[in-house]
Amino acid sequence: MADNVAETVLYEVTDGLATITINRPDAMNAMNTAAKVALRDALQSAAADTAVRAVLLTATGRAFCVGQDLKEHVATLSATREAGTGNALSTVQEHYNPVVRAITEMEKPVVAGVNGVAAGAGFGFALACDYRVVADSASFNTSFAGVALTADSGVSWTLPRLIGRSRAADLLLFPRSISAQDAYELGIVNKLVPAADLAAEALAVARRLADGPTVAYAALKASLAYGAAHTLSETLEKEDELQTRAGASEDHTIAVQAFLDKATPKYLGK
Repeated sequence: MADNVAETVLYEVTDGLATITINRPDAMNAMNTAAKVALRDALQSAAADTAVRAVLLTATGRAFCVGQDLKEHVATLSATREAGTGNALSTVQEHYNPVVRAITEMEKPVVAGVNGVAAGAGFGFALACDYRVVADSASFNTSFAGVALTADSGVSWTLPRLIGRSRAADLLLFPRSISAQDAYELGIVNKLVPAADLAAEALAVARRLADGPTVAYAALKASLAYGAAHTLSETLEKEDELQTRAGASEDHTIAVQAFLDKATPKYLGK
């Protein structure tokens, strides 16, 4: 099944895998209003679709996403100031926050296939994903302070949890381009691949997850998020709750029987 959510974002579901592609290559996949709405809606559709068992978020062209479309933003700033009302940054609440929540809260893994530069909100979208496959030609930049803004799209939460508060503060206070190799060494990148192999490698990772034990993946995702903000004692209780849920899944029974039979399990995603 294939469906174009909008020209700016392509959406396709094949055998349990939803592929969402940001598609403004001439603008380095900068987020104008149409793209933000389409991306938000595509992610929410994937989250709600029980036939979708994993999501691949990627982009066309030489950039993953450079964040806010500044040309559109300047026009919005001007109109807001002339009117004397409104909030030129309402896009954070209307678009960026729902995008990040959709990625982090959906009960299925999300893979970022980072084909090029990821900056500002684009960096935030990549960080929100559960796994990042990154081309060796890609780069990352927080960007926010460079245009006199603070962090959004979850970066102030995700980045320090990946690389530590001190390094996160350095990258946020002094925004600059970080190579894919440096990002890998910092712990931002899960899998670094040659640029020519990015599409195939990202698809392979996402396909493996789409074919895997969906309930267990959802529980692992919930466990990691919970453990990041709770005590060990609280996390142990949460693990017990989530393990009970995973243990009751059909996939757990399938996996145990396949292990005993020395066979490859064929998961149902439930």
